[in-house]
Amino acid sequence: MTLLKKEYTEVSYVSGPLLFLQNAPELAYNAIVRIKDGTGRERGGQVIEVSTEYTVLQVFEETSGIDLSSTTVNLVESVARLGVSKDMIGRRFNGVGAPIDGLPAVVADKRLPIGGAPINPVARQKPEEFIQTGVSTIDTLISLVRGQKLPIFSGSGLPANELAAQIARQATVVGEDTEFAVVFAAMGVTQRELTFFTQEFERTGALARSVLFLNKADDPAVERLLTPKMALTAAEYLAFEHDYHVLVILTDMTNYCEALREIGGAREEIPGRRGYPGYMYTDLASIYERAGVVTGKKGSVTQLPILSMPDDDVTHPIPDLTGYITEGQIYLARDLHNKGIYPPINPGPSLSRLMNNGIGKGKTRDDHKGVADQLQAAYANGLDLRRLVAITGEDALSENDKIYLKFAEEFERTFINQGAENRSVSDSLDIAWAALSKLPKSELTRLANDQIDKYYGAKMDEMWGSAGSGT
Repeated sequence: MTLLKKEYTEVSYVSGPLLFLQNAPELAYNAIVRIKDGTGRERGGQVIEVSTEYTVLQVFEETSGIDLSSTTVNLVESVARLGVSKDMIGRRFNGVGAPIDGLPAVVADKRLPIGGAPINPVARQKPEEFIQTGVSTIDTLISLVRGQKLPIFSGSGLPANELAAQIARQATVVGEDTEFAVVFAAMGVTQRELTFFTQEFERTGALARSVLFLNKADDPAVERLLTPKMALTAAEYLAFEHDYHVLVILTDMTNYCEALREIGGAREEIPGRRGYPGYMYTDLASIYERAGVVTGKKGSVTQLPILSMPDDDVTHPIPDLTGYITEGQIYLARDLHNKGIYPPINPGPSLSRLMNNGIGKGKTRDDHKGVADQLQAAYANGLDLRRLVAITGEDALSENDKIYLKFAEEFERTFINQGAENRSVSDSLDIAWAALSKLPKSELTRLANDQIDKYYGAKMDEMWGSAGSGT
């Protein structure tokens, strides 16, 4: 067996965050190195390409001031790893896993590769345990199940972070006395966003069951590429070795993809769509596919990635590729936000492909599927009529059409617009029935007669009056 050289000195040149090293083909892809310049300053780095001519290193800090002639490179680990322990809960780390909360480093039980443990696809269980988020639009219309990956498609200025923090605070599994552990990874966020999350987690007590990995906008872009992998490594350890149900929030995946594009440009790679690397689909899949439930393990990993759509364009490569990989999306609408509605979730383009696995009799309620279908149909009809009124005026509508038009307004005002209120799924369904009871029974074609007899008009005034109290 050939021993690795302990020190490499033939640094050829530096390009942006990349350092090119000659005569080091023994260094393996993803190896972690320590880079020491002539002044004695040390920087971390990772091998991202190996060839007979060059070994390319990503430097985890800025590369200014590196003197090529006096710089040395030493191998630290053969692959990037994170030291993990149950004591990570309640702690804050930077994007590469170093503590930033003023406390000592965690005494690691293990050092795990951040690429994730390979899971036999046959060992994956079908996700089917309903997660109650306390948000009516999600619980009723876009139901989340344990082990799912369900991204939030947002836009600039929309309250995706506030919604994610609310879900992290409220998420429970119906019928179980279980709280989710939260692993939160922030990539390229501003100081204002960082302050919001840390204060929100501390204020609500969620920090006591959370692990935070924080990469700020002024931190190196290279560090951004490691942050989600560090977070998911911690989540997998807590889930599959300590039986936690872990909710992973990744914000903002757009910043992650921008870092991919920046590094690809520095490596002079041939760009793909809009300048992003051609391998971005594979890279995103390697992150998203680390959610799931594994046979024989009590824990689970559920993902809520957040991504900002540039110019609110859902066809942009980042949301486009994310939609192919994940199991639906929660779509935030700017027009609802402009009306002062929170959370501004648009039920139309939003969906959960695993919703039917986790709802119904014995899980939520037997009327859940019918109520969801009826709400979607009635609201879509109301929106169509709203567009028609903008052209022809309301006088052209029939009396039945006016009922649907009014339904759409009140549905947005009282069902979607719940504010910070934490609603059980049963409360959400009751409020939905109060909304549907505004329609004639003859219009409820997606609901069974016995369900209409049981719920139509029941407690309508009481529920409708309290539905908007959360705001």
